[in-house]
Amino acid sequence: MSPSYEAPAQPSPLSRRGLLAAAGAAGLVTAAGPAAAASPASPSSRRRSAALVVHNGRVFTGTSAHPTRHEAVAVGRDGRILAVGPDAAVKRHVGRDTDVVDAAGGTVMSGIHDGHAHPMDAASRSLRPSLAGAEQTVEELQKTLTGFLKDSAEQEPDGWLVVEDWNPVGLLPHGTAPHHTMLDALPTRRPIALRGGDGHNLWANQRALDIAKITASTPDPVGGRIVKGADGRPTGVLKDDAQPLVARHIPEPDETQLADAAAKTLAEAAASGITTFMEAVVGRAELKLYQRLAASDRLLQRIVPALRVETDMTKDPAAALAYAKKLRAEFDDVRGLRFGTIKVFLDGVVEYPAQTAALLEPYLDKDGRPTDHRGDLYVSAADYGRLSAAFNAEGWQMHAHAIGDRAVRTSLDGYAYALRKTGRRDLRNTTAHLQLVDPADLPRFAALGVVACMQLQWAARTTWTMDALLPYIGARRHRWQYPARSLRDRRAALAGGSDWPVDPLQVWNQIRTAIDREGMEGEGDLYRAQEGLSRTSSLLMHTAGTARQLRSDHLTGTVERGKAADLVVLDRDVTRCPVADISSSEVRMTLVGGTVVHDAQSSAGRAAAARVTRAAAGPRPTAYASVHGRHASCGCG
Repeated sequence: MSPSYEAPAQPSPLSRRGLLAAAGAAGLVTAAGPAAAASPASPSSRRRSAALVVHNGRVFTGTSAHPTRHEAVAVGRDGRILAVGPDAAVKRHVGRDTDVVDAAGGTVMSGIHDGHAHPMDAASRSLRPSLAGAEQTVEELQKTLTGFLKDSAEQEPDGWLVVEDWNPVGLLPHGTAPHHTMLDALPTRRPIALRGGDGHNLWANQRALDIAKITASTPDPVGGRIVKGADGRPTGVLKDDAQPLVARHIPEPDETQLADAAAKTLAEAAASGITTFMEAVVGRAELKLYQRLAASDRLLQRIVPALRVETDMTKDPAAALAYAKKLRAEFDDVRGLRFGTIKVFLDGVVEYPAQTAALLEPYLDKDGRPTDHRGDLYVSAADYGRLSAAFNAEGWQMHAHAIGDRAVRTSLDGYAYALRKTGRRDLRNTTAHLQLVDPADLPRFAALGVVACMQLQWAARTTWTMDALLPYIGARRHRWQYPARSLRDRRAALAGGSDWPVDPLQVWNQIRTAIDREGMEGEGDLYRAQEGLSRTSSLLMHTAGTARQLRSDHLTGTVERGKAADLVVLDRDVTRCPVADISSSEVRMTLVGGTVVHDAQSSAGRAAAARVTRAAAGPRPTAYASVHGRHASCGCG
């Protein structure tokens, strides 16, 4: 299986001539002159000259091969980087029809590679009302939901009200437990489902429970839990793989609306500087949506779809492999997609009250006393090892969701088994999230060739990392949250991801938080002295490091001659500005394979950038994404 893939076949939002016309007045783009812009070049000059030259910048190459400062990049007519170097040297590639971009001192660097995100889920969420992770009293929540009901009154009495980004720990006063009776009190007969922003919880009213035929006698599904009260009856809260019991009854959004929403989400990602995504949970529905986007020339990024193997299929590697091969065969001709990655959930999330992440030692109660609860491990090390070996033998790489230290160890044990069985170290099996890692397991990543894909926007001192966690795991384990520097110091390969849309897409704040462990929203740093990365390490983690995870580092991830021109031009020099200023970086231009997919001076680019700004300004939904329940319907994790 070749790891190579082509860039999406979409036109630039503006032709290069249009780019000059739209952006020239703002000083972003200049040309050799009006006559030169209007005159066609001779065949010989077209062979020698660049299609685009970006100059007067600070080029972050991402490679030690360029130790001196470089100011310019030339993009060839084949979509690859033609030259990198000082302005004077690179400007020799300017021809009569070369577009010339003045970076005005901003950084020119590889596009961001997001190694764990859910852009198609972001599209689906955008079509529904959102609670935006708000903390509210029951009365305030009911008032908000009543407003949503009024906004869609035409759907009475049977249309579903589905609301996104419910905060599972957000009912005030803190400790108030959600119950279907709180939703039943609303002035409607409609079925209601509130989707938790963490991906692990769904809250339904009685009408929705009735439709799903969930009663006191309904057993918990594998990998999920139907929360029941002291009376033994369902409370309306469904965790992890119990969520599809209700979610499967929710009508899918209109395909055209969904595709239009997806096109907008990818434009927002381009405006954030993202040139490659790993879509972290993919089934046929997501692949059909990508197929539709590609057919309409609206697939802007390179996409690595991680095909999800359900928990019950992990015990049958042959069936899982056949399933993955069938999906690949069906969609392998979609330009812009590169298959070869498998996603498995090993556990849930660690924060109270979910506590479904698998821990080596038990959770503590609110008073700090040990309990008998160690979380939920959905797949055993033996099963994960056999599954990994089967896929690795066929050239597929594995991507494991592992939050707790027991799940992390399970992933490593599985990869160790697969390595013994196959002898293959080149596949870059990956463990994602890594909120808690036992120190004894830190050296195993490098030893096994496992990539650590981390979402370091969470590595800040917040309610989620402190109030919802510290009392329940104790100070000793708490110190090992997101141990990025400890992994790097032990030569582990680091990669980065956003888990968007569980958090707003804040690429540059994510890169900043990896450095100062505080970010825009932190109330202090989270073990900066022990686990903060250097600026260079953070930039590399989110470019070359993730390109390595996704097995595209032969093509992208660094700025050097012959690589694909997947580039971003920023409004500031992120290699030198104060670390806190990295968060507010703006992307002036994004290219994929030499094609402009975002131009901040175009009307479309301004609109996409405005959507990014609005989303970033909203409240943080919750600790983070992951799992299971939504996978059947919206695919996050």
